[in-house]
Amino acid sequence: MISVTSAQLTAWMAAFVFPLARIMALIASAPVLGNKQIPIRIKISLGMLLTFIIAPNIDVPSGIDPATAQGLLILIQQILAGLAMGFAMRLIFTAVEMAGDLAGMQMGLGFASFYDPVNASYSPVIAQFLGVIATLAFLAMNGHLYMLAALADSFQAFPISSSLPSAAAFRTLVDWGSTIFSHALQLAMPLIGALMITNLALGILTRSAPQLNIFAVGFPITLAVGLSTLALSLPYLAPMLEHVVNEGLDMMQRIALQMAKR
Repeated sequence: MISVTSAQLTAWMAAFVFPLARIMALIASAPVLGNKQIPIRIKISLGMLLTFIIAPNIDVPSGIDPATAQGLLILIQQILAGLAMGFAMRLIFTAVEMAGDLAGMQMGLGFASFYDPVNASYSPVIAQFLGVIATLAFLAMNGHLYMLAALADSFQAFPISSSLPSAAAFRTLVDWGSTIFSHALQLAMPLIGALMITNLALGILTRSAPQLNIFAVGFPITLAVGLSTLALSLPYLAPMLEHVVNEGLDMMQRIALQMAKR
């Protein structure tokens, strides 16, 4: 007869619940995997599957009951770690959408917005278009697989323990946010430069021909120049996205390493 003690059940529960908390937090906050259009049952099934794969290869402190105060503290710690790593990757897509916002406003398409189910808000059509392009490029370069690999490596860099995570990791995440938005400006710079030249030309044309209706003439010209520049700059978008995604994966590993530092 097989007998199982309560201590063994507690150890098995801890070995499953603690990794699951970090994995589910990353799935909830990461791009693509955390999309609101993906059913919750799919996300939970993916998280449990990854936990069954990763949990046997990591060390979990013995004698810790997840229902105790110490266990809840470790649970919160794992949730924070997963959210921080997922948010580091989410910032990449936020930067791309910000570049689309800047480009759309310069093109005169700031009023052309659609409901975005991912962010539960209205966003300009150019931002949604660039977001779809970034998502497809992210999947094409297997970014979601590299992200899950970085998640699995994070259990070695920042093992499950009762020690509190270092505040330096969250400072690094804040610094990464300021860096990634500079990349957004770089992505939108070709459109902003071309449209600035167009607006200057239209301003000179208005001064030379005051009777010209600039609102009737300028909008189609600005729109045509913006769309043409966007089409010409799309081939150069993939290398930039690949570079930013690689930086995001490195940032995930750096955050996990800095959480373990004291």
